[in-house]
Amino acid sequence: MSRALRILVAAAVLFGGAASLSAGETAQLMRGTAITDPDLLRRLDENDVLTISRLLSPEREAGRPLTTDLLFSELSQLKQIPLVIDAEFDRYIAQRKAEYPSETVGVGEGFDVQLFDRTVLTSPNTRFVLAGIVNRMDRAYVAEESCGEIRLIYRLARFEGGKTATRLPMTFNLVMKARDARQTNGNGKPIACAEVARRWLDNGNWQELIRGRDDALLDRIETNIQISIAPKSALHDFRSDYLLKVFKYDAATKQFGEAVLENQIDRDRILSDEALRRDFKAWLLAPENLREFDRGTVLIPEKFLARAAVVPTPAGLDASALQPEFGMVQGEGKGEGRDDPVFTDNEVVGALKQAAARGDMQNIRSVAGFQRRLNDVTCSGCHQTRGIGGFHFPGVDWLADRPANASIVPASPHFVGDQVRRRDILTAFAAGKRPDFSRGFASRPQTRGSRELAGSEYQDGWGAHCSLQDAGSGTPDKSFTPWSCANGLACQAAAASRRIGMCFIKTR
Repeated sequence: MSRALRILVAAAVLFGGAASLSAGETAQLMRGTAITDPDLLRRLDENDVLTISRLLSPEREAGRPLTTDLLFSELSQLKQIPLVIDAEFDRYIAQRKAEYPSETVGVGEGFDVQLFDRTVLTSPNTRFVLAGIVNRMDRAYVAEESCGEIRLIYRLARFEGGKTATRLPMTFNLVMKARDARQTNGNGKPIACAEVARRWLDNGNWQELIRGRDDALLDRIETNIQISIAPKSALHDFRSDYLLKVFKYDAATKQFGEAVLENQIDRDRILSDEALRRDFKAWLLAPENLREFDRGTVLIPEKFLARAAVVPTPAGLDASALQPEFGMVQGEGKGEGRDDPVFTDNEVVGALKQAAARGDMQNIRSVAGFQRRLNDVTCSGCHQTRGIGGFHFPGVDWLADRPANASIVPASPHFVGDQVRRRDILTAFAAGKRPDFSRGFASRPQTRGSRELAGSEYQDGWGAHCSLQDAGSGTPDKSFTPWSCANGLACQAAAASRRIGMCFIKTR
């Protein structure tokens, strides 16, 4: 591979590839599923319409959005969050120092490991600005009564002199239920999921659905912080770590409290506890759970889950480099597993054969497919797959005089590629039908028969993930065989993966 191609590959792996749909095409693709118009987001934010303080405390008099020092001190619901984040930082610093004793760790460029400056969370010069709104009714399988979720995504920003602003590497996602079952329409009847979906697809009065009468719509808060940057050194390559946390709303205490991350498998605890290891294996390989696991709709019990995840990037394409599945599956080659894995090849193959005999499986057809799904159902694995650094939705930057994100895609290839599936589910809801909630792997979108993504990096164009011939067997892996490239492109190795490559122009 030439040096120039290596540079392109490295950029594609780290940043998710070069966008191949125009901003207008992307906006149309996300119609009904995401709000990314910079002018609208600016109005909703600056007019204190859909700010964090307005949604958590609707009785407050409308005015200027709260800065972070006031947000966490005046809103009692949020008071636990800075304390929990501080504890996670302290734990991370201790672990980092234990791993690399010779490195210096601190805030600023003078350190080997440069930490996120936590003081910005108590500063009068920073606040969270509305960067996007995302319809996730495709997650209604988690709680059907709420018709799924609506996510309001805020980006931390520092304001200097009241005129200029700098975006900081932290997002704050306020996750709301898509409907309050007590809300009624003009006829006095409860608002149905079909009506909620129609309002979003028709660009109707969806704002009314977000502003509930009390706290009935509040579900949780998700935070994502670029906790550190470590430049390339003699000890390691360039590395940037992201801390993921979730805070669930308790209506009884009126507090957002620390909670487990959905499907974030606590790998270390499972590997060190023999009884927990047996329980996890038996649970996941049970036919009814394996079916949901294959479809990407599995909900792993909390006893197997972690309360935090630190996601290193870049991670590349090889599933064995991602977490948390590494060390849990035996693997087929050197370095792909442990001597004492949770799942052996034979156990996985046997479970898949039984499931295939019933016609249950859609995506997982090999041990490698099982490995990849075990990774991408987790928060950490999903963020390492086709993300922009450690984020899937950096959001629209409307703070600048000429918004930097107004003419480019405000989200990762994984996010954009999934919009066809999400819109299909919204359309089914709007028609009063039972949606198909299944999804493919995070590396390659499930297009539901649509050709909108054809020729783009999201499906089979330049930079798309594709199926390589396995270097060991000489044949493609059955879990990824449909991942082909468009005419004129060929699947080429782009990282230390035997099965997954990227679509590039044919060299011969």
